[in-house]
Amino acid sequence: MGKYDGKSIVITGGSSGFGFTTAKLLVDGGARVLITGRGQETLDSARERLGENAVSIRSDAASLPDIDALADRAKAEFGTLDALFVNAGITRFTPFEAVTEEVYDELFAINAKGAYFTVQKLVPLLNEGSGVVLTTSVANVKGIPLISAYAAGKAALRSMTRSLARELLPRKIRVNAVSPGPIDTGILDRSMPKEASEQTKAEMRAANPMLRFGDPREVARAVEFLAFDATFTTGAELAVDGGASQL
Repeated sequence: MGKYDGKSIVITGGSSGFGFTTAKLLVDGGARVLITGRGQETLDSARERLGENAVSIRSDAASLPDIDALADRAKAEFGTLDALFVNAGITRFTPFEAVTEEVYDELFAINAKGAYFTVQKLVPLLNEGSGVVLTTSVANVKGIPLISAYAAGKAALRSMTRSLARELLPRKIRVNAVSPGPIDTGILDRSMPKEASEQTKAEMRAANPMLRFGDPREVARAVEFLAFDATFTTGAELAVDGGASQL
């Protein structure tokens, strides 16, 4: 028997990166997992790799109708949930002077508004004792160039973690955040030209106390802990950043 036999989890942004890695960890433990993503091809590939205990739905975290559809699908597939990992998000590397209203609005719509309403719509499905995990970032406590709007959105998520943790206490639902630092998910390669990506990665490694990138599995294990094992913890943020925010 697996550790998570009979457990049901929703993971937004679960088709790639540490969202997918977390889904794989939980599926391997016997859980049933519903993952979301915006790209159908990537989503289909992720579901196939996860196997029969995984289902998927194409969903845009910035769209409230899509979030409603996600809640309906989760209820139809699972009935109730034992954990929710709100991980969908985007990054934009843009100098402060060049940030447009469109870029700012996109970042907040997906990273902050989407997360807020995802929790709101899925809370009715969560069992007592469930864990909600939000993905923040080391950027919410560090002054990092080129990501000011992204960092502000992640700081909003940190605040939401505390507020929602307090409001959901009567329902015996815990809300915590995982705060990744530089994790080798490939997002830099996808969002920047190759030369800029390589330079940025080299600078990030050199600046990190552990002098390396984190592995997605290291984030997945932290999410697993917060979602299921941290039964006397709520409102907290767990840094998985090689010491970047602490040292």
